[in-house]
Parts: sequence; structure tokens; C-alpha cells
Amino acid sequence: MRFLVPDDKKLTHEMTFPIRWGDMDAMGHVNNTLYFRYLEMVRLDWFDALGLAPNPAGEGPVIVNAFCNFYQQLEYPAQVLAKHYVRNPGRSSFDTYVTLERSDRPGHIHAAGGAKIVWVDFPKQKSTPLPAALRALVS
Repeated sequence: MRFLVPDDKKLTHEMTFPIRWGDMDAMGHVNNTLYFRYLEMVRLDWFDALGLAPNPAGEGPVIVNAFCNFYQQLEYPAQVLAKHYVRNPGRSSFDTYVTLERSDRPGHIHAAGGAKIVWVDFPKQKSTPLPAALRALVS
């Protein structure tokens, strides 16, 4: 059974980016480790758009787990359309999901992954409640 994203997710962000020649491996497709970089790029672009970029002297997101399911290889040249979703908000955490598709093949998902995010007070090195603005977006 293919795992994409849960039905009860909430779309929060989209971005498009190019596959770089250097993303390819010896087999001629995007190396599996780069998919995690793509997921990170989308997550950070979303946090930046919200004005909630990680602040080492303050608060920000920490990933406590990450996963990616691969369905069909991505190859250079192409533009990737990444769609970012959220669900399951808690006191200090929520789940994220990202689908990756080629922008010239909308709806055809090549990979889907995500991460559990915990909001952390970095100086104290402990979780802290989600900021109100972020809670409103993920609820």
C-alpha cells in the first residue's frame, strides 16, 4: 500500500525548485539522501514565510523524526513542486508532510515524507508551547 499523506491534513505551503545536476547519483537519478534535503528546504521556506525562522538564541523547530517514501525516481532536468501539510497539533509539537512531484506532471507524486516538529526553547534545551500564530495555522 502506498503511503502519501493522511486525509485529515492541512495544506500550508507550496514551493517549486529545480533539480540540480549535482543532485544526481551514479545511477542517473536524484540520490535518496537529497529527498531529505528537499523536505528540509520546504519546511524552512514555510517557517521563513511565517517569520518563524529558527533562532538559536530563542525558540524554533526541532525535528524528532523524519521519513520519506520513494515512489518514482526524479531526474535532471526538472522542476519539483513541493506541497507542505500539517496535522496533529499538540502543546509543543505537530506533524508535517510533504509531497514531491514534477511541476510538469501535477498530481503525480514521486515521493512523500515528513517529520514530527517540536517547538523548543534553545537556550533551555526543552520544549515550549507553540507560538499562538503558529498554533492557529496548524490547528
